[in-house]
Amino acid sequence: MTVTTDSVRSALEQGPEHGKVESHLHPAGSFDVADHEVPTGREEIWRFTPLKRLKGLHADAEFMRSATSCTWNTPEGVRIEGVSGDEARGLRGISGLVPNTRWAARVLAEVPSSLLIDVPADTEVSEPIVVDLDGEDVTVTEAGHVAMRFGAHSKAIVVLNHTGSSTIAAVVEIAIGDGADVTVVSIQDWADDAVHLSHHQASVGRDATYKHAAISFGGDLVRMDANVTYDGPGGSAELLGLYFADAGQHIEHRIFADHTAPRTKSHALYKGALQGEKAHTVWVGNVLIRKVAEGIETYEENRNLVLTDGCQADSIPNLEIETGEIEGAGHASATARFDDNQLFYLQSRGVSEAEAQRLVVHGFFNDLIRKVGVPSIEDRLLTTVEAELAKNVLKDLGSLAAFGSDS
Repeated sequence: MTVTTDSVRSALEQGPEHGKVESHLHPAGSFDVADHEVPTGREEIWRFTPLKRLKGLHADAEFMRSATSCTWNTPEGVRIEGVSGDEARGLRGISGLVPNTRWAARVLAEVPSSLLIDVPADTEVSEPIVVDLDGEDVTVTEAGHVAMRFGAHSKAIVVLNHTGSSTIAAVVEIAIGDGADVTVVSIQDWADDAVHLSHHQASVGRDATYKHAAISFGGDLVRMDANVTYDGPGGSAELLGLYFADAGQHIEHRIFADHTAPRTKSHALYKGALQGEKAHTVWVGNVLIRKVAEGIETYEENRNLVLTDGCQADSIPNLEIETGEIEGAGHASATARFDDNQLFYLQSRGVSEAEAQRLVVHGFFNDLIRKVGVPSIEDRLLTTVEAELAKNVLKDLGSLAAFGSDS
């Protein structure tokens, strides 16, 4: 059985008898802004987010004229351009997205243009498509819509690179054709004052392969949703995340793998490190296995490394299973300080304490960084991790305080 994007959208907009997601983590969707109340912070999907620091993006802040520059390279055979009018309106919802938040509904309804990245069928793009977004004025509240369309059996890598100072709400939609092989990397390397609220929604075609990497270092507040549905059997999604929070930063990542077709796969791996007073990270993972999704495989994992006192890491994995006919499903979550045994082993062999700490952190992130699969980005991430470590002198490590659960 094949579930098309249109049928998924229809199911999500209708009642329970048509497959509506009955989940406190994913309220019913609607394109009508009036159907969405302004969040108060008491809702399950908002309870970790400090709403006052969003500067109204979650509510009714004016979407002003953009102060964020956007530039890109254009490899041969690829169309990349800003579009407006009927063409832009026709791209709203190409991923099957039906907004379940007020801010996302506002972006689709109010933003007049879209950035279109269009890779035709059977096209293999030889170099990464890199879109640089550089914020220039944090006092400007703005919004954007990005639509990525990958034809059947195409192959491409897209990198969204966020830098500078900005207050922005963004919806990114990714439509992946049958048999395509697509990687999307979103790097949030903002200045310390930036606010970034984003929703990434992907639909994965029959036998298609999708990799999404969410990498967050900078910003005062970054919250990103990375969701995926399936348009046919055999689709596979790998959801990766890496984040490093410093004093006062709030970094929040949420994923939703909605298995809407049989014999599909999803694997999520997110790793984060925290250092400095009131550094706060949130990871909420959810996998929904619908009745139609027989023979699926899924696993979600989140690991956090606490480097100093005064940090908080919230980690909440979830599985919602509506059929017993699955190949495998599981999740794992753990938060810990440095492993004293690792540090002792290194120091007993003449490695200094600071160098031992650095090596342990690099080892913690290394396997995930290698999974990104883009050499230039992998090198950049290693350098950035090094720079983050240099911001604080790690003291009072204490003993290993690991706590978590595996199932």
